Amino acid sequence: MNNRWSWFVGARYLRARTTNRFVSFISSISIVGVALGVAVLIVVLSVMNGFETELRTRILALTSHASLESFGDGLADWERVRAEVEANPDVTAVAPYVLGEAMLLQGEAVSGAIVRGIVPAEERRVSALGEKLLSGTLDDLAPGDWNIILGSALARELRVGVGDRVVLAISQGTVTPAGLAPRLRRFTVSGIFEAGMYEFDRGLAFVHLEDAARLWRMESRVTGLRLALDDMFLAPEVSRRVAMELGGGFYVSDWTRQHVNFFRSIQLSKQMMFTILLLVVAVAAFNIVSTLVMVVKDKQGDIAILRTLGASPRGIMRVFVIQGALIGVAGTLAGLLLGTVLALNIEQLVRALEAAVGTTFLAADVYFISDLPAELRLGDVLRICGTALVLAVLSTIYPAWRAARSQPAEALRHE
Repeated sequence: MNNRWSWFVGARYLRARTTNRFVSFISSISIVGVALGVAVLIVVLSVMNGFETELRTRILALTSHASLESFGDGLADWERVRAEVEANPDVTAVAPYVLGEAMLLQGEAVSGAIVRGIVPAEERRVSALGEKLLSGTLDDLAPGDWNIILGSALARELRVGVGDRVVLAISQGTVTPAGLAPRLRRFTVSGIFEAGMYEFDRGLAFVHLEDAARLWRMESRVTGLRLALDDMFLAPEVSRRVAMELGGGFYVSDWTRQHVNFFRSIQLSKQMMFTILLLVVAVAAFNIVSTLVMVVKDKQGDIAILRTLGASPRGIMRVFVIQGALIGVAGTLAGLLLGTVLALNIEQLVRALEAAVGTTFLAADVYFISDLPAELRLGDVLRICGTALVLAVLSTIYPAWRAARSQPAEALRHE
């Protein structure tokens, strides 16, 4: 006998007979279990991939790939240093900046913020701030005009808009006859940006480099230089190499260090979620064991007849391995289709659910972003589907072995 009969019988056992639909029902339950486990894994990992990518994109929109700062009171000969850094083939742009902490006041509203002094023309080369502006332009930050650009959440906190004025206070005081007084300066709000990341929208403001240098009394010095690199993933290596070429004496930072906790937590969460949800797939796959055990019990007479017709124990074992494998394949393909559809439409589904129940599932001040992006990666899909198929096939071994050991005479005696 050739092996084609094993495929025919194994596939036939997945379908119900008119007199006994029990086998078909338990097979369907196994398929649904595998499908749900695979779909959930695909959706969860896709959402976490999307969250990681979106978070990185929004961070890098306003954060440079790397930065160089001098130890002490700032970088004095920054123009020479910038020229040397720009000569590096891995560096595409360099921009100076002045950074300081301040309090912003408008009426009774008070809020702390990080104030960054920039040169608009050079800032465009190292960040996407200009693309994030809801109103105003970077060119409004002219030296001596004392204009300021606020994050959207910060502007709401201060209850100001374009054209309104805010008072900026810094901790560096001015000595007066009455004692030490904080240094104050009135700025006009010339623009509002929204990066989509609450940390920036709530706590970041931009002024012109010269205005910031005058306010913090930096004179001709700057806090440091921000670098845009040809390959942002090489930021740690390139920034260190650039600092060494300059002779050392610089504090080096890059985007992976500044937000290392975010990305480490995402990677750890992905590993944990994959392991935990893989148990769901494992439970569904091993449900095939109970399914096939019941099928073997139900088909004792059929097995005995096949044996008397010349089927070998290996052929009987192959029948139930094929049946279990087909259950795994059907469940995996169904889960792949369902998971892909859900992952590609998860953002619209969440918004519709939020509108239906009248609540917000992702608060921007808690989760840093307010939407739910998803990124479907082929590597994750292959890993999930491959694992599910392997578990399904492994689940067939014991029931198939039990079926192959059935004695025809013993089975037919009870028929």
